[in-house]
Amino acid sequence: MIEIILGIIVVSSSFALLAIGVIANNKPIAGSCGGIANLEDGAPCQICGRTTDGCES
Repeated sequence: MIEIILGIIVVSSSFALLAIGVIANNKPIAGSCGGIANLEDGAPCQICGRTTDGCES
């Protein structure tokens, strides 16, 4: 029984620390769109169809 309680405490504290890290970093979480940063100029993303034209990153 102590192992289950300890596991819940570890998982809960790791979620809390991740949330604190995101809040302290003060940046929005951004996805990679399937690696759009690695595409050639003008090539469409295989997942969402966006191209590198107009991407800010």
